[in-house]
Amino acid sequence: MAWNYRQRIVRDPNVCGGAPIVRGTRVTLRTILASLAEGATVSEIIADFPTLSEEDVRAVIAFAAASAEEDLPVPESPLAS
Repeated sequence: MAWNYRQRIVRDPNVCGGAPIVRGTRVTLRTILASLAEGATVSEIIADFPTLSEEDVRAVIAFAAASAEEDLPVPESPLAS
């Protein structure tokens, strides 16, 4: 299932310096992604940030995946000899 992150992820220059946040919160995507990178589960993130839902966290993951696909060059694999 493709998550529609566009309705959950917003930027507002007056909130958190314009960093992407989850709509209706002051929780930045960077904070959520850092928690995931450190090994936190979705349940743990929601416990730490009760304004978030599971769908919010999944939208952040979908946004990050789409951003990586669009913005980061992927090096070609070297040919096997």
